Amino acid sequence: MAKKVLFGATVDYHFKAFHLPYLKWFKDQGWEVHVAAKGDLKLPYVDHKYNIPIQRSPISKGNIEAYKKLKWIMDNHHYDLIHCHTPVGGMLARLAAKKARKRGTTVVYTAHGFHFCKGAPLKNWFIYYPLEKIMSRFTDCLITINQEDYQLSLKQFNVDKIEHVHGVGVDTIDFKPLSEQQKYERKKSFGYHPNDFLLVYAAEFNRNKNQHFLLKSFASLNAEIPAAKLLLAGEGALLEQCKELALELGISDHVHFLGFRNDIRQLVQMCDIAVASSFREGLPVNVMEAMACGLPVVAIDNRGHRELIQNNKNGWLVNGEDQDAFNSKIKLLFTNEDIRRKLGQNGRQTIVNTYSMNQVLAEKSAIYQSFMTETEDAKWVVH
Repeated sequence: MAKKVLFGATVDYHFKAFHLPYLKWFKDQGWEVHVAAKGDLKLPYVDHKYNIPIQRSPISKGNIEAYKKLKWIMDNHHYDLIHCHTPVGGMLARLAAKKARKRGTTVVYTAHGFHFCKGAPLKNWFIYYPLEKIMSRFTDCLITINQEDYQLSLKQFNVDKIEHVHGVGVDTIDFKPLSEQQKYERKKSFGYHPNDFLLVYAAEFNRNKNQHFLLKSFASLNAEIPAAKLLLAGEGALLEQCKELALELGISDHVHFLGFRNDIRQLVQMCDIAVASSFREGLPVNVMEAMACGLPVVAIDNRGHRELIQNNKNGWLVNGEDQDAFNSKIKLLFTNEDIRRKLGQNGRQTIVNTYSMNQVLAEKSAIYQSFMTETEDAKWVVH
């Protein structure tokens, strides 16, 4: 009988966006793959998928029903390994797996950036730190994706195995730079002038992603660089508010709100630089994809950005309140093509060497295999 693995998260899009290569890895090992999360997306490499009514708030009453469904699934399927993701999805899965762990199921949890971190709101520490502290007791392996979280976990959490991997991996074959001619043609195909100077930021419109900072910075920058266009991809609760702010600042003609996109790679490849304004990040995929496409990055200094960006090598980090410093780096990149090209090349190399899909797949598969040994009859068993 094939071994079984269950992947869990709050919403199923999480797996479509970040984890398909790892679902495939288990299928390639001959495992049966199940997924439990909210949503009805059809995912490849999945044998069974469960739509669980998980709510994003950890204190929502709806999560009681989600917990019951998860517990029933785990109690009746006898999984060999459970790998859960996201704060609430990970919490519920680990609670529901208590009985399964006593039977020998291994429970792995990946923290994609703890909501409590240096500079995070105090309420995040009151809510999420105690949750993660308690949940660590029900975790066999905790995976972190940045050094700050890794070091904190070693000091604060009682988990037998704590690992650090370099994110979820970037497809560096798909996300790659274009030649100058290809970039010009791509810009024209999207309705831009070849000489337009395009800044890109792909992120949900919410308080943490802080698009307000970009809009206010761009309002003064645009007067000095008329060719500049700010491309904001994504949806979210603050989208309309940001559109209104752009109108108030008189920059609506130069800020393009692109909504949800299935062509992020094509958009990023034609741009000239990437910008990032979030207050908090674990290890931002949008930044890694931009770097893989050869774009230098100007970003607000935070835990996840620090992991990727080195000043004067592949971009710059600036204080989250210093719009002048932010704009000065953008102006430098606009006026100096050699610096722009060099930083972009270095950024691409950073991703290829450390954060590529192949690199991260090797790291994660080694963790999975550390829980597996071959028996005499060549079957996998999980300790």
